[in-house]
Amino acid sequence: MTPPHAGGEAFLQARELSKSFFGVKVLKEVGFTLDKGEVLGLVGENGSGKSTAMNILGGIHQPDSGQMTLAGKPYRPTGPKDAQRAGLAFIHQELNLFENLSIEENVFISGFPKRRGLPLINRRKIGKETKRLLDLVDLGHPPGTRVGKLSQGERQLVEIAKALGFDAKVIIFDEPTTSLSRRESEKLFTIVGRLKAQGIGVIYISHILGDVLRVCDSVQVLRDGAVAGGGPRASMSIDKIISMMVGRKIGNLFPPRESHPGEVVLDVAGLTQPGVVKDVSLSLRSGEVLGVSGLMGAGRSELARILFGLDPFKSGTITVEREPLENPSPEICMARGLAFLTEDRRAEGLLMEASIRDNVALSSLNSYARGLSHRLSWPKLDRDVAEVSDKVKVNTSDYIRMLVKHLSGGNQQKVVFAKWLLRQPSIFILDEPTRGIDVGAKLEVYKIINQLVLDGAAILFISSEMEELIGMCDRIMVMNRGEVTGFHERGDFDGERILETAMSVGLREPEQADRKER
Repeated sequence: MTPPHAGGEAFLQARELSKSFFGVKVLKEVGFTLDKGEVLGLVGENGSGKSTAMNILGGIHQPDSGQMTLAGKPYRPTGPKDAQRAGLAFIHQELNLFENLSIEENVFISGFPKRRGLPLINRRKIGKETKRLLDLVDLGHPPGTRVGKLSQGERQLVEIAKALGFDAKVIIFDEPTTSLSRRESEKLFTIVGRLKAQGIGVIYISHILGDVLRVCDSVQVLRDGAVAGGGPRASMSIDKIISMMVGRKIGNLFPPRESHPGEVVLDVAGLTQPGVVKDVSLSLRSGEVLGVSGLMGAGRSELARILFGLDPFKSGTITVEREPLENPSPEICMARGLAFLTEDRRAEGLLMEASIRDNVALSSLNSYARGLSHRLSWPKLDRDVAEVSDKVKVNTSDYIRMLVKHLSGGNQQKVVFAKWLLRQPSIFILDEPTRGIDVGAKLEVYKIINQLVLDGAAILFISSEMEELIGMCDRIMVMNRGEVTGFHERGDFDGERILETAMSVGLREPEQADRKER
């Protein structure tokens, strides 16, 4: 299905693209159009066909059927180099940069200009051209700066500069804001607007639907390998897009849950680590979700790491179920019933080359060791791994052989939950638990969290998405520059007020924090 194009012949057009792998049809007559200077939002759940369609555009896969045109001429790249020569550039979620090389070396990595008549790299030309490109994306670092010293947002600007360097006509962004701060995201949106003004077409792939509606001129939704709908931005809404993505209406993205908090199970008083957190106090009850909000650099993730014993603190106390947590380490915290889901599941939460079973069992192997030889009881381990994996609805039955790297982002996050559920902890510290997963998978994660709370667990929920905090939490604690600046109760949640608290300078009276917290 190719949507009609009101403006005549589009600059980039795909018609009835189909693709099968091992007899399974993953793309079913998909079509789309893109004009010069247009931003097209491409959305869909993991497995909807977005990556396959973009890989066909980029020459990585060849379609089984269908046609593409670029600037009115037939377009059928046989590899990534063909796509680049034709003017297509990809800005991947996992940026394709060499951290040990400079900006200018990364920009020209695919072909260094040589000195006339000599087999020597023309360093002067490289530096001058890189400076011109960096000015276009408002990146003020010298061209010789090593990429490893740049922030994630700055590295993304280097990727855009690379694309502009080979005169890209179409730039495809894949989940561009997943690892960016709000300020970096705002800068990216400005750059996208600038690309649009220069007549460059942009395909913008993202799970953050609010960003899609903000930055895109039109939206196309894929579901199960086919076009599920779409249209101009003015005709779309988040609810409408979600309904197209999942094939049903979702009245409320955040499943309802009754709140019945019990006794305090985690009590933190005056927690301080110079330059990281300052005088943080909070209490967390069983059967409660306490959200943690704040702008980038507020100290939310740093607080989580300290609470789980990954990083030190200079002063203050941590009490778990009325007993002091002395000299916390991950091993001690796990033994005391704490679980920690890191914000970077791929690098820190999972062994990507290992199976689902091995990942789920990783934190609980001692519980299955028997006798002096510490031999593992594999039958019991396999049964328990299957049970917790089924409980969180990991979308496969082959837990022993399926490698985690082959799972979608949502299923990978479910494996992380299953890993901790096997230990039966009572306190969960969740750092950005829905980052980089699609809407349907988010809903399933929310249901897992709600079930944990109903079972009596206490949840510390860190998130950069205001709607998520408001939809899931009983209370929200706000931080700024390592300090607690306020608490908000569920009945009084207001996005503007929470943001104002995030930009304030801390609670003026220590007792005020205690009053609101208790």
